[in-house]
Amino acid sequence: MDRESVSSSLLDSVGYDPNEQVLEVELQDGSVYQYIDVPEETYRGLMDADSLGRDFNAYIRGHNYHRIR
Repeated sequence: MDRESVSSSLLDSVGYDPNEQVLEVELQDGSVYQYIDVPEETYRGLMDADSLGRDFNAYIRGHNYHRIR
């Protein structure tokens, strides 16, 4: 999945597959996670947030995911 670099102290890059509703994030430490069943509006909210890390921690982290790297 292609990811877009973001300006965040927590996240390095973010990608989204709207067909599968999979959000992929790379953290600043290099680890990569895929979050399953993420609605597109949640992804858009993350990308529009003033603080991506705060939004990620509040609405995404800990939900249905698996680590891929």
